[in-house]
Amino acid sequence: MLLASCCALASCFKDEPANAECDIEVAWIHADAPEEMFYNLTDTLVRVLYTDNLITFDVRSGTDLSALAPQFIITPNATIEPASGSVQDFSHGPVTYKVTSEDRQWSREYYVSFNIVTRTEVDTLRFGFEDYQINSSSYYEWNDTQFRWSTGNPGYVLSGMATEIVEDGGYQTNPDKFPSVALEGQGYKGSCVKLTTLSTGGWGALKDMRIAAGNLFIGSFDATMAMTDALKATNFGEPFDRRPTKLRGYYKFEPGENYQDFYGNLVAGKADVADMYAVFYRNHDESGKAIVLDGADIKSSPYIVGMAQVADIRTTDQWTEFEAEFEFVQEIDQTLLDNRGYSLAIVFSSSVNGAYFEGAIGSTLLVDEVELICTDIQ
Repeated sequence: MLLASCCALASCFKDEPANAECDIEVAWIHADAPEEMFYNLTDTLVRVLYTDNLITFDVRSGTDLSALAPQFIITPNATIEPASGSVQDFSHGPVTYKVTSEDRQWSREYYVSFNIVTRTEVDTLRFGFEDYQINSSSYYEWNDTQFRWSTGNPGYVLSGMATEIVEDGGYQTNPDKFPSVALEGQGYKGSCVKLTTLSTGGWGALKDMRIAAGNLFIGSFDATMAMTDALKATNFGEPFDRRPTKLRGYYKFEPGENYQDFYGNLVAGKADVADMYAVFYRNHDESGKAIVLDGADIKSSPYIVGMAQVADIRTTDQWTEFEAEFEFVQEIDQTLLDNRGYSLAIVFSSSVNGAYFEGAIGSTLLVDEVELICTDIQ
């Protein structure tokens, strides 16, 4: 009986299919003196989102990039080339790594780079949202040299609502059917961002996620968390080394006709409203643990130092200027500021309660020519 059991167990192991995944999950750098290379110890490690293939380490000016050896955690039994821990020259730009699945049927390329961080010198940062593209998953992404702008579009993929049947009977994803899209040549100047609250269909009703608000924010979106904890999927903010004083720009807004609550019930007499704000917060706690605000605490965290909230967002089909001053609840520490100890988040949403799946389908917010005004600490 024991022999038969062992044989059966061996058969189970033998018949188990090979892993078809080929992802980098974590990347990190070992340095003998990390404080000379990185602003914070937590910068030595990068957790890689499933949707990302760009891995960037932020390092201090003067760092020698010619002989670095990043290490990786990859999906079980996959292989990576060049090898994890091998010395590479990053002084001429990103190095390409190829991860191949255990079954050898799938592979994925990642681009690893080191970003020399220099102090922000300008007093006004401008975001015109002219630099965008449609990615391999068929939704819009925006590029910026200063910050990473993200949306909830990766989560909307799960609903299937952006998928269309084409003439030959196949399927394709329409980038203009996502909550966050670009409008070419229709902005206050050039192109602009269009954010629309959309239905998530039958899938959303089953998951108690009946709407998806269009959003655009500085930070990242973790699509793997969208199903289990939607508020944790939005990671707001990136390190910033100036004192922000004012957020301003231009918008149009049209609320949808019927406001609905979390359960999909119509709320008579309630009008939807958009949300536009910026948050400046400490990005490490007292023990040195990294802090990233999410949908649950972006407006309530005790690590928030200052906030600029745009008030009185009106219904308008004309480009209308908005402006909000930062109100500070804590003094800014110059040493922390110099060492990237604060993060900045700028957030736009077509429904103020969209993170809680409440709002009006069809609510539409257009945003363009955003400016962040900064100053030195007084």
